[in-house]
Amino acid sequence: MPFSNVSLNSLEQKNDFIRRHIGPGRPEIAAMLDTVGASSIDDLMTQTVPASIRSEGLNVGEAFTEVEALAALKDIASQNQVKRSFIGMGYYNTHTPNVILRNVLENPGWYTAYTPYQPEIAQGRLQAILNFQQTTIDLTGMELASASLLDEATAAAEAMALAKRVSKNKKCNSFFVANNVHPQTKDVIQTRADMFGFDVIYGDAVHAAEHDVFGALLQYPGTEGELHDISEIIAGLQSNKAIVTVATDLLGLTLIKPPGELGADVVFGSAQRFGVPMGYGGPHAAFFATRDSYKRSLPGRIIGVSKDTRGRPALRMALQTREQHIRREKANSNICTAQVLLANMASFFAVYHGPIGLTQMASRIHRLANIFVQGLKVNNVSVRNETFFDTVTVNVADEAVKADIIARAAALDMNLRTNIDGALSVAFDETTTREDLADLFSVFLGAGVDYATLIEEIDAQLTASGTNGIPDSLVRESEFLTHDVFNSYHSETEMLRYIKSLEDKDLALNHSMIALGSCTMKLNATAEMIPVTWPEFGQLHPFAPVEQAGGYKQMIDELTEWLIDITGYDAMSMQPNSGAQGEYAGLLAIKRYHASRGDDHRDVVLIPQSAHGTNPASAQMVSYKVVVVNCDNEGNVDLVDLRNKAEEVADNLACAMITYPSTHGVYEETVKEICDIVHEFGGQVYMDGANMNAQVGVTSPGLIGSDVSHLNLHKTFCIPHGGGGPGMGPIGVKAHLAPFLPNHTQVEITAGGTHDQLGDSDNRNGAVSAAPWGSASILPISYMYIKMMGSEGLKRASEVAILNANYIAKQLEGHYPILYKGQNGRVAHECIIDLRPIKEASGVTEMDVAKRLNDYGFHAPTMSFPVAGTLMIEPTESEAKVELDRFIEAMIGIRNEIAKVESGEWDSIDNPLHNAPHTLADIVDAQWGRSYSRELAAYPVEAVKRNKFWPSVNRIDDVYGDRNLVCSCPDLDSYRDFAED
Repeated sequence: MPFSNVSLNSLEQKNDFIRRHIGPGRPEIAAMLDTVGASSIDDLMTQTVPASIRSEGLNVGEAFTEVEALAALKDIASQNQVKRSFIGMGYYNTHTPNVILRNVLENPGWYTAYTPYQPEIAQGRLQAILNFQQTTIDLTGMELASASLLDEATAAAEAMALAKRVSKNKKCNSFFVANNVHPQTKDVIQTRADMFGFDVIYGDAVHAAEHDVFGALLQYPGTEGELHDISEIIAGLQSNKAIVTVATDLLGLTLIKPPGELGADVVFGSAQRFGVPMGYGGPHAAFFATRDSYKRSLPGRIIGVSKDTRGRPALRMALQTREQHIRREKANSNICTAQVLLANMASFFAVYHGPIGLTQMASRIHRLANIFVQGLKVNNVSVRNETFFDTVTVNVADEAVKADIIARAAALDMNLRTNIDGALSVAFDETTTREDLADLFSVFLGAGVDYATLIEEIDAQLTASGTNGIPDSLVRESEFLTHDVFNSYHSETEMLRYIKSLEDKDLALNHSMIALGSCTMKLNATAEMIPVTWPEFGQLHPFAPVEQAGGYKQMIDELTEWLIDITGYDAMSMQPNSGAQGEYAGLLAIKRYHASRGDDHRDVVLIPQSAHGTNPASAQMVSYKVVVVNCDNEGNVDLVDLRNKAEEVADNLACAMITYPSTHGVYEETVKEICDIVHEFGGQVYMDGANMNAQVGVTSPGLIGSDVSHLNLHKTFCIPHGGGGPGMGPIGVKAHLAPFLPNHTQVEITAGGTHDQLGDSDNRNGAVSAAPWGSASILPISYMYIKMMGSEGLKRASEVAILNANYIAKQLEGHYPILYKGQNGRVAHECIIDLRPIKEASGVTEMDVAKRLNDYGFHAPTMSFPVAGTLMIEPTESEAKVELDRFIEAMIGIRNEIAKVESGEWDSIDNPLHNAPHTLADIVDAQWGRSYSRELAAYPVEAVKRNKFWPSVNRIDDVYGDRNLVCSCPDLDSYRDFAED
């Protein structure tokens, strides 16, 4: 029948997005079902998912098309009122350079990349992060910097924890926090301190050294803008063996003396104003710097310089033995997700503007603040802080006058900081104009005056007098950002090419499948990403009056309702801004619940030996004791061992932390019994949300019997990984835990179905993140995903993810042992192939296989987790059969190569596996001298020729990098040194 004769109804495509999100079409699904031996999707699900936990489906609603969903969300977004923000408190308007906006934030080559655990195919983002570290080191005056943390407040909490680890005042359990620290930072600090059993002492910074403390936190400049020389305070604290941590402003450090030069031990803050929108709180990269001697106590990740097998400099994550995935409960922190995409944006902002541009920007901001101060003074208005960088606090003792000023500001669409007793605060930023300054004068001084002329007059007077809000003793004299990278790319053409040159060194989802088990690298659809950069979402300050954020409230409320339906829980908190942060928040809820019942002594957590490293690390952060539960030969939790250990610690059992489907990639038949045993002995069940992609619409944590879970929105619900962040880890809880969800000191959390849903708004719970709703500006991604998938699409996504994994397992089982299978020989949404027998027979390691996959154009699956010597493969529902077949072809090709090593045709060194990955430098080397051909090295199968990805460096020497730690940008001489080493 010709299409012209088809009815309109039959041409409607209401579920068009579902078809585009799910990779395999109907013919491909039928072919894969035939391969795995199932008659239908329902038949496969019956064989795979235990009947006792099957759900009846979802009530999310009908699927919307992309056009409909974008229109609906745009209507919601229009309810947000974007005002001119002068609130400050660590959040500022900024101009994201368009070359960075379009080519980084909106570019899947940057936002779909994974954490650089395979550094040979991640040199671009590693270089950008190294630039971020160099920016941090230069501006703070410190010796060593990390690759970013979640936000300024959680960085403060990590600084406190580091201070406790390294302080020589070992017996002391008190931490000093200056009064002029941002209130949201105090909130998060107090929460963390309560869990560690630390006493927090608040007071004026000048009295800090009078207290016996293991560490102290100072803010420089202070939250109200004041700027004081803190060097004597630092020295006094250090003389008493205290570690001094300083929160600061990255842009301000272009003009004011860096804390490192004042003697600080740790310096941190937010890099948000380096080109990253406020986004109602995030995501933003925190910077963190310290002394080189504390490098093994540093939280988070560090990018270091090493060398590859050709002797060329190459970047990789350094000192990973500090991290949670290796040290578990002994790790420095539970940090998994960082804020790499945002750190990259901030680093490009520094590269684009360079030292001169940043200094000019900061000087202009300071001049605006200075003119404002002088204008108030000549009109007899009292200013609280005589010294400042960008923030001015104005004394307004009369509440009626204060209300009038606030009303005048509101009439001009301006938000001031109003939460200071007897004062109002004004923070200037990169976007502030002369017109804004004139309006501010009219707000504080009244209308009817020619403020434009006043501004010109004061500006001229300041130029003549040299009056400065920065004390002479604190004016920065040291150079910064002297490396070539910050002085070479100031035209848009050069910047564009620099960004592109780095992108080309990275393998991301826009090139090929990334089949990382437990990480769920699925489609981040363009329609989901578009709203992130809408100004209605991007330009709101997190502490703006809540009535201005009606769009955020509606979106968060709807998203919360959907997630409650999906999880089977009763309430949600959207505050945690990473999966690890969600684990921490969930355990906090459990701990507070037990305390409310007089069970403070319950402090033991049972964790299977196969668990994610963040599980025991998070348990340590709430001072729980970890007891490991064994797994049986099939990879399931050993019920006998679980019961024995639960009974043994019954009086002290706080909870068990499990993952479902199991970390081994199967649906454990006894999961309900696991929950029952834990509950029987008075514990709660924490279910890790990492494998939620195999639950949505099929089962749910609440139905299974768990009490709390975090959801990795950057996995199951399509927020992209961004090269290692951003992420969101909201937690769902049963009703009895709802009163113990996080709150916030600045904004009472009632939106999002959190406390008000169950009639509780107790603010004593404190915060786990700096902003009330975490990284709110990326929630539209998950909102759009659920809106466009609907109940039917979400369930189908889980089913096809399970089908794809079983298809890969079936196709590879004749070549590699599949380590664990559930009932009926099925896997869940991921499978583990066991390379240990192959390694024993051939000497070829899991590392060799992972690196050889790079030559085939693939990122390696998860290596040696949860079992050493294995690869865990998760294809997700977004990969079409053609891509799965290409991956299968690569894995079979590698197995055939291994066979040649086993047979002796290739020796253990001279083979393409041991030498992988192969670079273009290898192929054009006149001294090839290998027993296999260049073509086999570079083009092992025909498909690679059509879409070749060249690793930019050869295999990297991790040991050399850790023994010769360099975490800043090497100069050209250093590169020559590498070549000669």
